[in-house]
Amino acid sequence: MIITLIVAWIIFLILWKLVKTTIKTAVTFAAIVVLLYFGFGITPQDILHKISEITQKFSQTPVRN
Repeated sequence: MIITLIVAWIIFLILWKLVKTTIKTAVTFAAIVVLLYFGFGITPQDILHKISEITQKFSQTPVRN
């Protein structure tokens, strides 16, 4: 019983750290998007469009052996 509680506590701590990290990343990303929007007029759609352009460019790049 005690070992089960210890394992459950360790899993809880790992998941808690994961949730905290995810929230921090989401808040940071949101802050960057808001800064780009209000500071430079770059919309989230502009960012997604540029990301899709970059991924298409990399997928078309030939691989050297």
